[in-house]
Amino acid sequence: MFTRILCRFRLAVFALVFASNWLPAASVKIVRVWPDYRAAESFVRIGEYFGRKEHAPELVLRSQEDSRGGYYFLTRFKTDQALPGSILALEYVLPGDEAPRVQFFPLDLPRGSRVVLAGLTGPDWPGAAIAPSAWRLRLLGPAGDELARQQSFLWSLPPAPPATTAVH
Repeated sequence: MFTRILCRFRLAVFALVFASNWLPAASVKIVRVWPDYRAAESFVRIGEYFGRKEHAPELVLRSQEDSRGGYYFLTRFKTDQALPGSILALEYVLPGDEAPRVQFFPLDLPRGSRVVLAGLTGPDWPGAAIAPSAWRLRLLGPAGDELARQQSFLWSLPPAPPATTAVH
């Protein structure tokens, strides 16, 4: 009797451990990315004039929570499973810089279609007249694996060779 129960228990544990290999992985797609600068005033809604907190139809993530103005990446995701504990990694190059910068945003992405507004705000963005030279947006799973990616055309180009100066 005991061996029969032990055998069933081992079989159940085996099935649970290896079930993830048989289940299809979550299908995530970045439908579109719209990068643009947004002034702080564009986020003010009528409810805020009556004492309510900020409420936006999209999920708003900011590098500096207390600053609204900055450069935002409006991104539409589509997924067939909820993805709690994900990370949105935004890599960008500012004009005149050679090395990319990176900003991470924790993200609990729900199942279905969702718009996320990820912004580089406050001291993380130099001003309204500045646009990134190149950018890459990646959705990372809780374990750090890349689930989806979108990038600008310039991100895919190889870096320019270093300038050489002739010595006479």
